[in-house]
Amino acid sequence: METRELSERLRSHDPAVGLRAVGALRRLAEQVEAAAVERAREQGWSWEQIGDALGVSRQSVHAKYGK
Repeated sequence: METRELSERLRSHDPAVGLRAVGALRRLAEQVEAAAVERAREQGWSWEQIGDALGVSRQSVHAKYGK
């Protein structure tokens, strides 16, 4: 879904359309976050640094993305 279409759906008066758009945003945010965490780890960032940048604990980010 392109940005303009997503923006339009978020403003929809139909709750079903708006809620599906919110779900799409969440999935996109998860994908973007995972890619950013992977890049940070490849560049030697610690779990603490990543957690600080995301505003969460190092334990939670490690539990979510640690291998």
